Amino acid sequence: MRKLVPLKSIYAFVAVAETGSMTDAAEVLSVSHSAVSQAIKSLETQLGLPLFQRVGRRVELNRNGRQYYRQVAPALEQIVAAGESLQQQHQHRLTLNMVNSLALHWWIPRVPEFQAKAPHIDIRISTLTHVFDLEREGVDVALIHGRPDDWKGYHCEKLGDDELILVCAPALLNEKQDLAPGDILSRFSPIFVTNPRRRDDWQIWCDANHLKVPSRQRNLCFTTSAHAVQATLRGLGVLVTHKLFVRDDIRQGLLHEVGPAVLNPNQAYHFVCAKEKLTQESVLSLRVWLRSEFQQQECSHER
Repeated sequence: MRKLVPLKSIYAFVAVAETGSMTDAAEVLSVSHSAVSQAIKSLETQLGLPLFQRVGRRVELNRNGRQYYRQVAPALEQIVAAGESLQQQHQHRLTLNMVNSLALHWWIPRVPEFQAKAPHIDIRISTLTHVFDLEREGVDVALIHGRPDDWKGYHCEKLGDDELILVCAPALLNEKQDLAPGDILSRFSPIFVTNPRRRDDWQIWCDANHLKVPSRQRNLCFTTSAHAVQATLRGLGVLVTHKLFVRDDIRQGLLHEVGPAVLNPNQAYHFVCAKEKLTQESVLSLRVWLRSEFQQQECSHER
């Protein structure tokens, strides 16, 4: 097998050839003067030929160097161009993380709108729920439903508050939609979500409404909000859940909201990404769109 020339030696050679100076080449490559000098010596040793001659304080290509440069420089440009082309192909592909309930009930209904706003961006959804390392998991942006303290070291900005509401299927009420929350709880079975992120939902909502948390019943406890919402849609009982999870279902008349919304003091919605990602155009476009969506939500709530 032929002995390959190290790519760093090629970079150093082209940089010195184009700047005429070891010092200037080192500055262009963001390395030390000695690193450039050693790279040139290593290249000349491997080729068995000198490539430069010193003219005053500058260095110039000799005959061998000029011949080598004519063949190497275009090849190096191709390598650089290939890398830039690959980056451009993937810089508009983003992995966006959010909890499964948001992905099902909030993101998917908005895909057509996002496509119309940013047709060049390709979003891939991830549904990790724990605190994780974004880079290690290959996540570009996370729409976090939680606390900002869990994401120190990242860019983390609040998008909106989290509200807890009591919902049920409209058919369950038999047109008696003016029933008070206490009456609702006395008549219908409560549906619970048992995962740790949701275990305080009923307590927070009941405390705000000065009500006792109802007892759990058989077959109506689920580990995910997505399953609990489906059970509620089927008329199996009433559920305290996060308004953003079911906002579209309420607008479409599939679920009925009972009583006022309660601010959740433990969680909110945040935009999270690595700080260096904020220089990426596709990340900024997604950030603007998410801000707009949550601002619309706030305006709708105020009305």
